[in-house]
Amino acid sequence: MERWVGRVALVTGASEGIGAAIARDLVCHGMKVVGCARNKDKIQKLSDELKNEKGSLTAIRCDLSKEEDIINMFKTITSNESLGGVDVCINNAGLAHNAPILSGKTQEWREMLDVNVMAVTICTREAFQSMKEKNVDDGHIIFISSMSGYRIANEAFTHFYAVTKHSVRAIVESTRQELRELKSHIRVTGISPGNVDTDFAVKMMKDETQGKDNFRRMDAKDISSAVIYTLKAPAHVEINDVLMRPTEQIY
Repeated sequence: MERWVGRVALVTGASEGIGAAIARDLVCHGMKVVGCARNKDKIQKLSDELKNEKGSLTAIRCDLSKEEDIINMFKTITSNESLGGVDVCINNAGLAHNAPILSGKTQEWREMLDVNVMAVTICTREAFQSMKEKNVDDGHIIFISSMSGYRIANEAFTHFYAVTKHSVRAIVESTRQELRELKSHIRVTGISPGNVDTDFAVKMMKDETQGKDNFRRMDAKDISSAVIYTLKAPAHVEINDVLMRPTEQIY
């Protein structure tokens, strides 16, 4: 990770779960991390906890369902003298509702599309433009997706979420192809976890009992370790896709 020391990484959805774990690890490896979420206070608390680490964490409030917020966030990063733009963009933020194809609410589908698809695409575009402006040709764009981008589980409440994650899989490959067409050396990686021990399922099902069984889930740290692994790869190596799941998961 030596070549990333002092460089800037944006982590979306950094207030908790996988995003917070990624932000923490990147700061400990010496990166200048910008963490964004609607709840800025949680990121600021994490920043305070990490103040004696090698890198730094800057908290920015951003509602990723609003393009204006995303554009303003990138302007803030660019105009900050100690940051000046991004070198790494980690599209981590995502959400899910219990909204099946045949009975789901249209508004909940739209919310998933706005955050899981549109925000990811907008952040990717703006990150690339930022790298281009900084003459960064060795940057990295990482997508934290889901195993739901590779299969459709036999559970109706996950189906529209899977629609969005199949879209992310297409965005990952499309971004890679467009960068290769431009002869860019910016790398692209998709990381797709299965069940992770976070509050994701609780929020999806609006049920505090979710995730309280004896099923062994992965830790947020496991996903963060995969991010570090991809960033550590030599500059001439692009790790395209990482699929992760607990060894006890049966599908």
